Amino acid sequence: MDKMNASSRFFFVFLGVIFFLGGAMAEEPKYKVVRKSGDFEIRIYEPYIVAETVVDTGDVDAASSEGFRRLGGYIFGGNQSKQKMDMTAPVTSQRSEKIAMTAPVTSAKRGTSTIITFMMPSSYTLETLPVPSDKRVILREVPARKFATLSFSGRWTDENFSQHTKELEDWIKKERLEIVGEPILARYNAPFVPSFLRRNEILIELKQTD
Repeated sequence: MDKMNASSRFFFVFLGVIFFLGGAMAEEPKYKVVRKSGDFEIRIYEPYIVAETVVDTGDVDAASSEGFRRLGGYIFGGNQSKQKMDMTAPVTSQRSEKIAMTAPVTSAKRGTSTIITFMMPSSYTLETLPVPSDKRVILREVPARKFATLSFSGRWTDENFSQHTKELEDWIKKERLEIVGEPILARYNAPFVPSFLRRNEILIELKQTD
């Protein structure tokens, strides 16, 4: 992830704009912590609305950049009402063989298609959100879900992702819980924040047993 092509550079610049504009006041998805053990948590997330778009390319970096252009255009006024909306956090990415929308901003790959999502501010409903000007952007509601999470700092590398994903999966196995979703990397800080100060999380969806 540290070697960036032109698409990757756009992606990270866009992230910087997001967090520069949103800062610490950026809205995050609402959830309840039902179990905590050190850096591990089990959370129940409330339903929320996302804007999403599907990009048909096998290159994840290029797909993320194109998807962010479309969705960024929508929230910055690219809609029939020309209305601008606040940014939310975190930015999340998901690498999977199936498309599954589980986070405010998601990248999930299936074959040569990638789907990108932004969580919409909670002050809106499906009825009150402005209609996207780009027909490739759609709006939908994500249901309540249960996640196991692991918080960590450091760089956004494949090695860090794999290492902390394994730690979380091992903890889930020890707790005798059932996984129903693919690992998600959640990033809460801009790229220019020193790696040791970054707030990162791995999230894995669990089967609801209650």
